Amino acid sequence: MLELIERTHNIDSAEIHDNLVLPYELRMRGRLRATTETSLDVGLFLDRGPVLRDGDLLQARTGEVIRIRAADEPVVTARIGAGLPLARLCYHLGNRHVSLAIGEDEQGGWVRFPPDHVLEELAEHLGATLAHHNAKFDPEPGAYAPASHSHEH
Repeated sequence: MLELIERTHNIDSAEIHDNLVLPYELRMRGRLRATTETSLDVGLFLDRGPVLRDGDLLQARTGEVIRIRAADEPVVTARIGAGLPLARLCYHLGNRHVSLAIGEDEQGGWVRFPPDHVLEELAEHLGATLAHHNAKFDPEPGAYAPASHSHEH
């Protein structure tokens, strides 16, 4: 088993040995046994606290570098008009202390969260349209989270 013990940065992509695809629930853990895309057994032995983000790099005790990838998982994407409606939706969902991914694409702004009928009713009440689907869930780290490298959302 490859022991992943350290977060690392500034690695040339040619130095990446493999990818480890994990859902959000498992990317919150500092201790974990898992299997990479090429069926390599790995164990995470990391500091507790910081969530592994899509694209993060972990270095093994023996030097190999493994890239973390967010798995596709069931999510709800809520779409609503830009500006105040989107801000209001983010405020009310965030006030429920749920992890949210916030982003925009060619269709406009969106808020993504794990399926939950109460949150879905709230979002619809505020005027959002909902889509249930599978997608990467990489929520905002929060204002008090340690500084990390930036991600496109």
